[in-house]
Amino acid sequence: MARIALVDDDRNILTSVSMTLEAEGFEVETYNDGVTALEAFNRRMPDMAVLDIKMPRMDGMDLLARIRQKSQLPVIFLTSKDDEIDEVLGLRMGADDYVKKPFSQRLLVERIRAILRRKEAAEKAEAPEEKAEVLVRGSLTMDPLRHVVTWKDHPVNLTVTEFLLLQALAQRPGFVKTRDQLMDVAYGEQVYVDDRTIDSHIKRIRKKMRQVDPEFSAIETLYGIGYRYNEE
Repeated sequence: MARIALVDDDRNILTSVSMTLEAEGFEVETYNDGVTALEAFNRRMPDMAVLDIKMPRMDGMDLLARIRQKSQLPVIFLTSKDDEIDEVLGLRMGADDYVKKPFSQRLLVERIRAILRRKEAAEKAEAPEEKAEVLVRGSLTMDPLRHVVTWKDHPVNLTVTEFLLLQALAQRPGFVKTRDQLMDVAYGEQVYVDDRTIDSHIKRIRKKMRQVDPEFSAIETLYGIGYRYNEE
């Protein structure tokens, strides 16, 4: 049973969403501000967190920044209806997804399940007889079983979503992946996200790569089409 941390200062959301998630078989921990949530996370990290952005004491952005100092915990942001800045900034900071308020609770459940499926696949325990299928493309090395990425022997910390997107591109260097194909890789065919979500994840991957290599240019944008990995 996956443990979901729900952090929101709206008690109605905490109550209704926690009831829905518990009915779906999840264990739910609720917090009404970021400080309380962070204290609990420092004692025991959940399997996933759903964070409101605007909260007293510590908002969702600050909480995510604190989480990312020590963990790649999957995170979904709850954003206000018209605040696109929050959505883009949240993804660039390392959130795996976002859902706009007011939201369908069924949509939120499906987004949670999609991310947990990816997390489970990425963290699959390596059996003694199983050989890790390490992907090597030029300066890039990716170990899916250990969720380890290096660029020119420097470690790069990617979220589960970022890892899957980069892996999908690097598996076939020179071949274009459309945004729709990348959406299916990251979210599955049953969950809809818009193009901006994929673009934000790609920008975040590039930023992390350029932190270890300012000349990184292996991911090429083909405007109006998608992205391509060029082996270096």
